[in-house]
Amino acid sequence: MKIQADFINAPSISGYGAGWISIGSEKISVSVVIGSRGERFNWSCERFEDLTAEHFAQLAALGTELIVFGSGEHIRFPEAACIKPLIDQQIGIETMDTHAACRTYNILAGEDRHVALAVLLEAGSGEGH
Repeated sequence: MKIQADFINAPSISGYGAGWISIGSEKISVSVVIGSRGERFNWSCERFEDLTAEHFAQLAALGTELIVFGSGEHIRFPEAACIKPLIDQQIGIETMDTHAACRTYNILAGEDRHVALAVLLEAGSGEGH
């Protein structure tokens, strides 16, 4: 049996640490949204407490099947009113700490799923992975 490595066309997270993620060799230290079909934009939110329904409406506009939300160094769930735009369009949301969200996004994107990663990157320090 011949075994070949899969080719993954989706952007993937190559590393992360407190307050940053990287895609390839590019280090990103601002909140960002990355889609498995190449979508990418800065997500204008610096603190969890500043999240609004408008932030999640931007995610709903992507039309993905699932949003993987990285809430920072600790898992924090957005209020129901904030995620209403996703609920209205029947788009799933999974909330986890940012490091777990990066790993989960990579797996789902590698399976050719139409997903997006929304990570809240707050200032911090520490060792990366």
